[in-house]
Amino acid sequence: MYAPNVERVLASLGSSDVVLDIGGWACPFNRANHVVDAEPYETRGYYKTVGLPASQGGDTEYFTADTWHRQDICADPLPFGDKEVDFVICSHVLEDIRDPLWVCSEMVRVAKRGYIEVPSRVAETCRGWESDRIAGLSHHRWLIDIDEAAGEVRFTQKYHMIHSDRRYNLPPSFLHRLSDESKVSWLFWENEFQFSEAHIHGLENIAAELELFARRLHRDAALVRAGCTVGRQFTRLAKRVTRRVTG
Repeated sequence: MYAPNVERVLASLGSSDVVLDIGGWACPFNRANHVVDAEPYETRGYYKTVGLPASQGGDTEYFTADTWHRQDICADPLPFGDKEVDFVICSHVLEDIRDPLWVCSEMVRVAKRGYIEVPSRVAETCRGWESDRIAGLSHHRWLIDIDEAAGEVRFTQKYHMIHSDRRYNLPPSFLHRLSDESKVSWLFWENEFQFSEAHIHGLENIAAELELFARRLHRDAALVRAGCTVGRQFTRLAKRVTRRVTG
């Protein structure tokens, strides 16, 4: 989770709030009373093996082995009643899974409010994160746009052609100029949020969608560089382009 938002989440929680972390295995949110994940409790904190924090959300684990629910989140309903959870966290999970729409519907069903975080579509379009030949991370299935103002999450299949043609992606140099903030997208929501999948038919239309996004970023990045102020302007640029493409 983007570090400033960890504190924002913690500050929003009451001492009696029931908190659920969906897919938190690699870096569980310690304030969560429950965790749902496909991997076992005993192997939690995987990120420490790659030099990242093993957990977030405080020093004390509120969840236990008994409240660590092991299941395929895309196959079965979450083990909670309607609006039984006060706050649900789903951070860097939706881009990985085969059915994020189902998981979104379950979050809305079981929780009163929550927080979603995913890699920004800008970062996922950049080469150089995992490899100079691959856009984003190879195991990610979705390009995700979040419109905070509208409370909406839109999923676009991460078509394989995004890797094969540089008209559809951005160079590693672009990724390296992005701030930590612009590498992620998030949504704080209450009661419900909207979610959908973009259906694009025909190879020429898929290519046009991918090229449009990359071209706008290339063009606007050139304007930012010409102004000689990079830093925060890249964050604003990334958000502006995402709004234009999804609007």
